[in-house]
Amino acid sequence: MDLTLPLDHAAIERILPHRYPFLLVDRIVEFEADKRIVGIKNVSLNDRYLSPATAGGMPAMPNTILTEAVAQVGAIMILAKPENQQSLVLFGGIQRVRYRRAVHPGDVVVIEAEVLRLRRSMGKFRGVARVDGRIVLEGTMTFALSPAQAAPVSGSGRS
Repeated sequence: MDLTLPLDHAAIERILPHRYPFLLVDRIVEFEADKRIVGIKNVSLNDRYLSPATAGGMPAMPNTILTEAVAQVGAIMILAKPENQQSLVLFGGIQRVRYRRAVHPGDVVVIEAEVLRLRRSMGKFRGVARVDGRIVLEGTMTFALSPAQAAPVSGSGRS
């Protein structure tokens, strides 16, 4: 797999199974195999998942979506390894995640994932998301690798 940086949207789609509107990573700008990765998410007013504006406020990215963006950056780091390309990364959980401030349209979220533990079929990484150098999310996430399964054949499967 070609990992010439920066990885653009098309390169990310070759690694992750997610597609619009569920693909939440726009670019990968740094990558150290089995150690660290940095991705970018550009937040737009056109993003479908933004929460409605509150009285006098701006719409904001829900914390669950921000958490998923961090998880996707971590998954790219794992799935970019040749031996993992036929696997799925299963989100195992989050620990000690803190949300520091809201993310709004026009923000560029810089997402960093750093490996804390990596075994053959599972691991843990620390994720930090920043806007203008200020932390908006930080915490640890666990994952497991599973063999990719073939897509089900259309039909109900009943005889």
